[in-house]
Amino acid sequence: MGTLASVLEAAGLATVALSSIRGQVVTTRPPRALHCEFPLGRPLGRPEDPALQRRVLDAAFALLDEPAGPVLVDFPEVITDEADAPLSCAIPPADPGDVHPAEAEARGLLPAWRRSNERFGRTTVGKVVDADGVPAIVGLFARIADGEGWKDVGLPGDPTKLAADIRNFYEEAALSLTDAVPGARQAESWYVTRTKAGDAVQRARVAMKDAGAGHYFWNYLLPMTQHRVPDAT
Repeated sequence: MGTLASVLEAAGLATVALSSIRGQVVTTRPPRALHCEFPLGRPLGRPEDPALQRRVLDAAFALLDEPAGPVLVDFPEVITDEADAPLSCAIPPADPGDVHPAEAEARGLLPAWRRSNERFGRTTVGKVVDADGVPAIVGLFARIADGEGWKDVGLPGDPTKLAADIRNFYEEAALSLTDAVPGARQAESWYVTRTKAGDAVQRARVAMKDAGAGHYFWNYLLPMTQHRVPDAT
């Protein structure tokens, strides 16, 4: 966001960015940004609240009057809801056999993922591996989490794209495990905080960082809002 805004500004186009993750906009430093402490997916605030949405837009466009940047202003109103609360999903039992419990968990979720895929007729899994290949990739991340070198386990592609395939697989499987309509990031939070695979990727992220992996490879294994401090279990 910050890079694109800077490119547009250099071409003579004034820009204003709406921020939902303050740490991200602090890092990227767009020329003008209004940070709104709202649930992700709701950059203008509550649905069906045009008065609030107008206040947000007025505050954003007011930044165009700033003589120089980068400018970062916090919108004065804060919105909290249950959008990030993990879904309540019963994970099907799985026989671990001779594989890591996280890999067995993913295998056990394949029928749920297939039901969702048949229902909706589309999937976001497949950046590197298809759904049938996800459990084995979960197993590789579990090995990294347990101490093996991330370059030694045989990851078949970009770790961040593989992690995205795992996350998308779990979020899509979750749609067949709950009767609720997920809000904002509820399926994501369920995956990260309630599943063995989410725990494995979280620990692998920390292990890769500690091993000196490039920032891109470990930082984007999970959304920044889901990064857990290692000792905060």
